Amino acid sequence: MSDQDIQIPTFDPFKDSEADDAGPGTKDYVHVRIQQRNGRKCLTTIQGLRKDYNYNKILKDFKKEFCCNGTVVQDLELGQIIQLQGDQRKNVSQFLINAGLVKKDKIKIHGF
Repeated sequence: MSDQDIQIPTFDPFKDSEADDAGPGTKDYVHVRIQQRNGRKCLTTIQGLRKDYNYNKILKDFKKEFCCNGTVVQDLELGQIIQLQGDQRKNVSQFLINAGLVKKDKIKIHGF
């Protein structure tokens, strides 16, 4: 058997994972995390929203709805991340679902 008789399959294992953006938030998950600061203080971070959304407008609505402060942070690897003061995980997930920005099965809530 020579090297020319061997056939190497041309299977791309990552082809199925490449999906079109059919709807809002369908490509990747939106991660809602909590980070402990000091004592009882904590931050809620939202990562993975679509890039074409206006993060500052979403942040403004979060701040007005939840009566908290927040900011948009630019990260080199993760892109833009929204940070809110306090534990707002449940509030953020309900807001994103009700506003139609993300589907319910595309939100992952992390934390303790």
